[in-house]
Amino acid sequence: MAVHPSRRPPVPASASSRGGHAALRRATRWHWSDGLVSRTYASGRLLVTLLVGLLASGAAAAMSPPPEPPNPDRFAMARARLLQEIAEDVVQTSSYLGARRLDEKVMQALAQVPRERFVPANLRDQAYRNHPLPIGHGQTISQPYIVAIMSDLIGIQPGERVYELGTGSGYQAAVLGTMGAEVYSVEIVPELAERAAATLAELGLDRVQVRPGDGYLGWPEAAPFDAIIITAAGPRVPQPLVEQLRVGGRLVMPLGESYETQELVVFTKQADGSLSKRSVLPVRFVPITGERMR
Repeated sequence: MAVHPSRRPPVPASASSRGGHAALRRATRWHWSDGLVSRTYASGRLLVTLLVGLLASGAAAAMSPPPEPPNPDRFAMARARLLQEIAEDVVQTSSYLGARRLDEKVMQALAQVPRERFVPANLRDQAYRNHPLPIGHGQTISQPYIVAIMSDLIGIQPGERVYELGTGSGYQAAVLGTMGAEVYSVEIVPELAERAAATLAELGLDRVQVRPGDGYLGWPEAAPFDAIIITAAGPRVPQPLVEQLRVGGRLVMPLGESYETQELVVFTKQADGSLSKRSVLPVRFVPITGERMR
């Protein structure tokens, strides 16, 4: 470590003016050219001790293994495995789906959305298992395969407007928002609506709007919708949602009675306001709640 110039050693009093200046120049050259070595002018033993210590420290540091790099996403491998499982399940159910692969936008969104953020903290290690998980209040986060299928079936493009009945954890809405849709989602359980809205905001998904309420009524001020997705089972399509769907738009929902095997169905709105129906595959969903569906 170089010594500040103000601390340079004084010229000995016995030196002549010229000799003193020469000695000062020599001391200065020695001092500034050799850094630590210049300390030998004051104390050779101290320098040797310092140098030996520094060399020993440097050798130890050189032999030590480099620190482990931080892992910014400890779920990355689990997420990749899940995507592979979904792709395999799509192939196995292609006779139902009518396709052997999903829209690439769907798979990219699933790869980007951190599902662990939408499940309770004590279940995060299970976030990338391909099955539903409880989220409280008698509700679940849907199986990732089902989220992928429903996101594909509504056939949306970036910028299109989607209504979701049943926000739940917010995961389905996050996938749709990541695909570029404008999402309007209603959740009947206020606590779930608040939690989902907070998680979506933390992830910067400002394309998704969530509010508490009875999803049966839709979101009239944001209609018409290019697509509607219903994430709970019911015996019929809520009529207000039929009215809020544009002509040519798709509505996807599990159709059937509560706690029985239901059918995942795609409805397409016709010019006369009626709905054409296509059954896709058998599923099991929690029921739509609210007085109007009883």
